[in-house]
Amino acid sequence: MNRFNRQVKQVKKKITCLFKVPGGIFLLLIVLISIGPFIWVLLSSVKTNREILTFSFRFNNGIYWKNYVNAFRIAPIARYFQNSVFVTTMGVGLNLIFMSMAAYVLSRFNFRGRNLIRGIFAMGLLIPGAALILPLYISIRAIGLYNNVWGLILVYTAFGTPTSVFIMSSYFLTIPKEMEESAYIDGAGFFKTFSIIILPLARPAFATAGIMQFLLCWNEFQFAFTLTTGHEARTLPVALYYFKSAFATDYGAMFAAIIMVSLPSIIVYTLLQKQVVSGLASGSVKG
Repeated sequence: MNRFNRQVKQVKKKITCLFKVPGGIFLLLIVLISIGPFIWVLLSSVKTNREILTFSFRFNNGIYWKNYVNAFRIAPIARYFQNSVFVTTMGVGLNLIFMSMAAYVLSRFNFRGRNLIRGIFAMGLLIPGAALILPLYISIRAIGLYNNVWGLILVYTAFGTPTSVFIMSSYFLTIPKEMEESAYIDGAGFFKTFSIIILPLARPAFATAGIMQFLLCWNEFQFAFTLTTGHEARTLPVALYYFKSAFATDYGAMFAAIIMVSLPSIIVYTLLQKQVVSGLASGSVKG
């Protein structure tokens, strides 16, 4: 009998291994599809145009670092980088401050119209950004914020509202209400309870919503290109527009600029990956 059980276990292990092989192959394909283009762009950023156009995997002329120098020469990357840092920092900060308060009220208090407000936020997720370009252009010009970094900050803060509200409200639902009730019994008010009790516990949700908002502010192109002109308020993704012309294209410099644009978002997501996964997993329990 023991011998039969051992044989059954061995057969189960073999069957399990057979099922794991297709899963491993599928995951490997996903990794190659995700990382492959970035690696190709990274390698192309240190090649000459001739090597890029011939699809050569060799570095016949060595590593061509001059592409990064040419990228700064062709486009005002330094100025656009400063604008991107300022717009992203303010857009993320304002979004998290206001949307955390809104999410806390929606998840903790029952009041008339709460479901309607939730529905309005949900509708915001369904509206494509391209449909908002014309009304936003008219509105931003009307209030005098056209070609102004504060106009972009206002648009990005509002555009990330639905995602931030749903992420944080879902996480707030996982926090036991007894902790707030104990704070109220000890004499703490609403704002003190929110700032001292709730906010420290909601750090994973803030990390998740912050990453989503960061990616929106840092990588967005349509609004940055439409609502700005010149070099005073444009952000880094718009700099890529300078590398394409009707007569010639410096592919090496363009790929170098793409690396400089995308690298900060990759670094930030890598550093906060654990918090993002924790916030999404915890928020999915009751959200």
